[in-house]
Amino acid sequence: MVEDNEARRGVTRRIYEALKAQILDGTYRPKDRLPSTRALAAELGVSRTTVTTAYEQLLSEGFLESRQGAPSRVALLREDGAAARPATGPSGGVSPAASLRLSRFGAALGDGPSWVPVSRGLIADFRYGDLSAADFPAEPWRRAVNAALRRRRQRLAYDDPAGSADLRAALQAYLWRARGLRCDPGQIIIVNGSQQGLDLAARVLVDPGDRVAIEDPGYVMARRVFCAAGADMVPIAVDEEGLRTALLEGLDDVRLAYVTPSHQFPLGSVLSARRRQELLAWSGRTGAFVIEDDYDGEYRYDIQPIPPLQTMAQAQNVIYLGTISKSLSPMLRLGYLVVPPSLHLAFTAAKQLIDRHSPVLEQEALAAMIASGAYERHIRRSRRSNGRRREALLSALKVELGEQVTISGADAGLHVVVWFERLEKELEGALIERARAAGIGLYPVSPLYADAGQRPDRAGLVMGYAGLEVAEIGKGVAALAEVLRGWGG
Repeated sequence: MVEDNEARRGVTRRIYEALKAQILDGTYRPKDRLPSTRALAAELGVSRTTVTTAYEQLLSEGFLESRQGAPSRVALLREDGAAARPATGPSGGVSPAASLRLSRFGAALGDGPSWVPVSRGLIADFRYGDLSAADFPAEPWRRAVNAALRRRRQRLAYDDPAGSADLRAALQAYLWRARGLRCDPGQIIIVNGSQQGLDLAARVLVDPGDRVAIEDPGYVMARRVFCAAGADMVPIAVDEEGLRTALLEGLDDVRLAYVTPSHQFPLGSVLSARRRQELLAWSGRTGAFVIEDDYDGEYRYDIQPIPPLQTMAQAQNVIYLGTISKSLSPMLRLGYLVVPPSLHLAFTAAKQLIDRHSPVLEQEALAAMIASGAYERHIRRSRRSNGRRREALLSALKVELGEQVTISGADAGLHVVVWFERLEKELEGALIERARAAGIGLYPVSPLYADAGQRPDRAGLVMGYAGLEVAEIGKGVAALAEVLRGWGG
């Protein structure tokens, strides 16, 4: 009996699909009568119930129209009364562009995500933002997750949109110890990585047509968030002292400024004390908010930790943005905002609308790691490991390329910018292609510039080293030098 039912459903499905295809390709045109269920059943040699079930499915999906006592007719119409036929692409499938209508936000997303999959089989991949899997504290993290799983709950329920109370309390203490930042746990919002923090800020603070100041060059994904929100970008050049704050004068209509003052991305400069004061004075005078992205604040080598803007006077409009993507793993998707008290309710409500709250298990595990001291012990070990990688990269660049290159941003963070003194910027793409053919993953600096006029005339690369081992770094730079020698560079 089960097999009979399965067979009947299969026949019904085939009849339904055949009729639907004939309606879509115009064999049956709008208002055409379909055969009666009795006639079609007799023609196909199946029960009338089988055909009736197929017709009912087509009727429920709007392909047919029917009135009691009248025959079933085709109901799929366009405005001109012709049979509706889906546009097809080269493969014959339905083309999404045929009926695509995006919102302003959707249209602002451009060509889609800029994510690039991890390359395999390279001598060395200098992609920035990656971390070495060998550095991840697997055992402490496993213990923390297991402890969180063992916690008994009376029920499974949605949690506080602002984040776990335990994690916010742990972060409050950690930020004071590590960054000198004093805040109340109520000012902390847990987010799914710094990218969601930027998205929340754009939703809460920026209307279409508002002006947003960004560093140039700067973080592309921040620029894309604000562009998607409909903001007008105002690129502000940077130099060896960070953001050129004098260029903010006269920009009284700017709604928000996005900065990386402790380690400018990508060039690596530190915003000087004078310019920090100028930035905050401008913010206080105009009412503009400042997003301070401290994306890799844990990694300082030859310099002392830089206090955040939010530790200074006049910082009432500063939103501090932190992440564990550079300290634990970018795959965990945990970050946090420290917002002015006046913004807490708005940001929490926006977070709830987007995804209710960030995953609780991971939050509780991170809280336990911070409270036990395991997180900071891991950071100290990771800082030493990445310090060795940094030294290996700087040494290899000096030995293999010498005066052919100039390096910036090496005092902190997990990447450097390498400028090629003998290659014009137009050769940047060709250099990357030749290196890829030789088994080296390289990444250009050019896309990080919003204003092409600010772009130096030399070819430049952003070279990350945190995802590589020391031996790989040496081999990769040696292979790059060989590419340049073969090219006459």
